Amino acid sequence: MIKVLVVEDSATVRQCLREALTERHGFDIVGEAVDGAQAVELCRRLRPDVITMDVVLPVMSGLAATERIMASQPTPILVVCSASRQELFTTYDALAAGAVDVLEKPRGDASDDTWGARLRTAVKVVSRIRVVTRHRPPGAAAPVQAAIRTPRMPRRLVAVGASTGGPGAIVTLLRGVPRGLSVPLLYVQHLATNETFAQAFTGWLAEQTGHVVRYARGGESLESVAGQVVMAPPDRHLIVRGGHLHLNSGPPRHSCRPSVDVLFESVAAEVGAGATGVLLTGMGRDGAEGLLAMRRSGAHTYAQDQGSCVVYGMPKEAAALHAAVEILPPDLIAAGLTEKVGWRAPS
Repeated sequence: MIKVLVVEDSATVRQCLREALTERHGFDIVGEAVDGAQAVELCRRLRPDVITMDVVLPVMSGLAATERIMASQPTPILVVCSASRQELFTTYDALAAGAVDVLEKPRGDASDDTWGARLRTAVKVVSRIRVVTRHRPPGAAAPVQAAIRTPRMPRRLVAVGASTGGPGAIVTLLRGVPRGLSVPLLYVQHLATNETFAQAFTGWLAEQTGHVVRYARGGESLESVAGQVVMAPPDRHLIVRGGHLHLNSGPPRHSCRPSVDVLFESVAAEVGAGATGVLLTGMGRDGAEGLLAMRRSGAHTYAQDQGSCVVYGMPKEAAALHAAVEILPPDLIAAGLTEKVGWRAPS
């Protein structure tokens, strides 16, 4: 049985959670909390395997409860939230503070027919993740101002991939990277395909880091997106070919679309030694073989170290393949990028 603590102030949503997480399906709801303070106390007493966490709660918010739980009693947390933009910003704050994944609440439409199954799958996956203590959340920090630097060798782009735990890792990395990147930073993050969730993520990431963040449209030249963080849109692969960005709906790799491997392999073939690759925290193996292809093409490659990962899956596979030149936490990867990539003063 997977022991679950349900944190939700809506009686209706709590009932949906109860109906989905039954003993018949292998779950034991050991407690229910209707505010954040109660959630912290019940987590301490009941020691659940997983917490389903609402972020909008009375007394203490779900974000504050997540921060306290991750500092005192680290427990895998699945955020269950609505798709309003402001709530999603708070949800991504919770992910950056140590929550593992997010699932939208029931909408009251046909999609609810599969909601219970999706919830059970998410809780099972989250229950297997080893989480680490977070003594404090990554609070707001002023973005690093650009210094004009001469790169050690000409670089055309930086390619980054992440999955579970990625929001917190990419925030740390980008906060350590000066604005004024002279090349594009292409970023694949495994996210829910819900368009509202996806659009909120780019806005949240821009607000957190001070960088220009947007989704690729397809057809842009690398030169035209220099200085920007350009993400693969939900359910589309991002590739580099002929000096331009392209999107496609090719088959998933490792059950992922967008796939980090697809991006990295295209960068290895197109840019070679003129690229830098970074593989951050995540479950599975997506990105490991692509990072190896980048290293073999002459690119400088990084993988996140085990101690700073929420899930040491993708970077572990990369390390096993000797795909990473350097294995470091995100803040030190940022320092390395600052030394190896050219910068220009911000306008």
